[in-house]
Amino acid sequence: MNELLEVKLYFAYTSPFSYLAMAPAYDLERTHRVHVRFIAHGINIRKVYGPLDNTEADRRKIRYLYLDARRIAKERGLTIYPPKKIFSARLAFYGGLLAEKHSRFRPYSERLFERFWKHELDVEDRVAIAGIVREVGLDEKEFIRYADADARADLDACFAEADRDEIFGVPTFVVEGEPFWGEDRIEWVIKKLDAMGLGR
Repeated sequence: MNELLEVKLYFAYTSPFSYLAMAPAYDLERTHRVHVRFIAHGINIRKVYGPLDNTEADRRKIRYLYLDARRIAKERGLTIYPPKKIFSARLAFYGGLLAEKHSRFRPYSERLFERFWKHELDVEDRVAIAGIVREVGLDEKEFIRYADADARADLDACFAEADRDEIFGVPTFVVEGEPFWGEDRIEWVIKKLDAMGLGR
């Protein structure tokens, strides 16, 4: 059997479009001979979408982005409520990195995305993140130890890989070095994989 091709997906738990990219990304492993590797990437909204100086035009830009995200989410039966502030996803990433080490990334991420975007989870609350870790069958004490020890280095390694891949925003798929930015680029990803003869 041929080795599976690695497809990278750079994502952030605090990105609504990352949330929307997850299910199509999981589907790639069912429809194609690929393994999707999910890589945490911090986002800087101002760098990706341009200056946001709290002018009315900037506020309109942000409102429109969330309007699009909510339209797509509604079609898929998902809920996205715009956050009331810009959150740090660092602790959430730590939980995801630990979950990945124990093959529990998907159930962890599904819970985290759903609750964050329903305003049911504070991703900056260590106890709340530890609770999700426990729900997916992992040791929350191990999470606390990991968060205080090795997690930062592991997350920095993700960011360094993103720099090497010249990633500037999320979600971004990378197939054999070619980037596809945005959840709506999944069709182009599929076309590339099909052209490579990787369909199942």
